[in-house]
Amino acid sequence: MNKELFEKGLAVRRAVVGESHVEASLKNADDFSMPMQELVTEFCWGEIWNRPGLDRRSRSILNLGMIAALGKPEELGLHVRGAINNGMSKDEIKECFLQVAVYCGMPAGLGAFKVARQVFKDMGI
Repeated sequence: MNKELFEKGLAVRRAVVGESHVEASLKNADDFSMPMQELVTEFCWGEIWNRPGLDRRSRSILNLGMIAALGKPEELGLHVRGAINNGMSKDEIKECFLQVAVYCGMPAGLGAFKVARQVFKDMGI
């Protein structure tokens, strides 16, 4: 593991998805799952999210579309929260998921709306 990249990733991960989520993910990791936490933090958050080519808001837009299209609600909720933290509005998130519905199928779009509504409720927005 590249410790410097891990630390950079940890900072971005905390800023985007929140301190409490990151701390819970690391605290709940065991010998089996900690290597996955390290991999995600180092490569996703440290390497990709720190690249200069796109800002965090743009990366959030991409992630919302990809994760919704893949039908991964457990990760989508986290990234809806991150998108809000990165400056996206509810209307912009709605537009992302309408596009997902048209290009990837109505079930993917409907599922994304369901997840987003719950996140908005949880966040009080």
